[in-house]
Amino acid sequence: MPTISSNKAGFRRCVLLFAVAAALQLVVPAAGADNATPGPNVHLRGSIDNARVQFAEKKTGHVAFIGGSITEMNGYRPMVCEILQRRFPDTNFTFTDAGISSTCSTTGAFRLETDVLAAGPVDLFFIEFAVNDDQDAAHARRECVRAMEGLIRHTRRHNPHADIVITYFCNPGMVETIQAGNTPTSIDGHEAVARHYGVSTINLAGEVARQITAGELTWKQFGGTHPAPPGNALCAGMIDSLMSTAWSGPLAPDAKKVPHPVPKAPLDAGHYGNGRFVDPGDAKIQDPWKIHTPPWKELPGSCRSRFVDARMLCADRAGAELTLAFDGTAVGAYVLAGPDAGTVEASIDGGPVKRIDLYHRFSRGLHYPRTVMFAVDLKPGSHTLRLRISDEKNQSSRGHAVRILQFAVN
Repeated sequence: MPTISSNKAGFRRCVLLFAVAAALQLVVPAAGADNATPGPNVHLRGSIDNARVQFAEKKTGHVAFIGGSITEMNGYRPMVCEILQRRFPDTNFTFTDAGISSTCSTTGAFRLETDVLAAGPVDLFFIEFAVNDDQDAAHARRECVRAMEGLIRHTRRHNPHADIVITYFCNPGMVETIQAGNTPTSIDGHEAVARHYGVSTINLAGEVARQITAGELTWKQFGGTHPAPPGNALCAGMIDSLMSTAWSGPLAPDAKKVPHPVPKAPLDAGHYGNGRFVDPGDAKIQDPWKIHTPPWKELPGSCRSRFVDARMLCADRAGAELTLAFDGTAVGAYVLAGPDAGTVEASIDGGPVKRIDLYHRFSRGLHYPRTVMFAVDLKPGSHTLRLRISDEKNQSSRGHAVRILQFAVN
């Protein structure tokens, strides 16, 4: 579940981190400088004025963050929260932390409803999935587009006034790709969606590559894929610069929120804009399937604390079958895939069988959270999924286990 907090924390910690960055000679935009130049990797598109009107006039605000471990960690997210609290000291903020380590934008699109929108309409929404789409999911461009487009369309259907900012963090390979004059696949896909919907972006990856090439920064100073405080301060500074540019003048006395236009034609008709979780209890099962909390101490591999007490649909015997009736155009599952993860065979409405290997390269010592899609691009309407645990398995896996946290339906 996401972490939701409401606070009026001071800006002192963020100021300290900007000071650390300055001591290490990182080029960080000045915090709160209303005449700041946004820089080549800060892209203001459309408007983020709705959030300003909400924060300044209504004195309340829901700010949400979704992403992987970079969002979940104590990094750029709390810095941005403190920047906002400094800018609007009289505003009562609710901050939603929907970061889950290892998860990609596909998982994000399906958990958006439960992990973010359930907390209420979002006024300002920060999305971070570039790294995990690259190194964890190894998504092709289509998957990056479908998930990001789903996140934006779903959010703005829920609240047409929602302002959105997408941030691109980076790993060494992504930096090298940019330095070679190319664009990492995940960033290319996300940026295409951002342009289509007029969404602002923070290309931290591009800025890191630029500064390293110019000799202004080293990868060690930045802090790695999970940035050190100075690296997170660099990102927070770029976001602060975006705000300074967007909100440079005084707020008009009669300022009102304006719905964001949503293009009628999506980039990809198969986008996950209707993505949602479906309770595993809705499946028709028989022995050996059961819904329970796995006996983690008896199983190989570690399980992260957020999942230790979770109940899930489990079976570990080849041949075990279940069926799930659903309405939509795509179906998959959010699973924990550990050292004993199996392979499943999926068919829709009695059609051809598709084999999906649940074992991930990070499953060796961890019950790894991932979303796998069983079928996409189905005709709209009612369908039935038949899922069977295959007799075959990944050669690196120790078993045939399937552990389903949620079904994912679009």
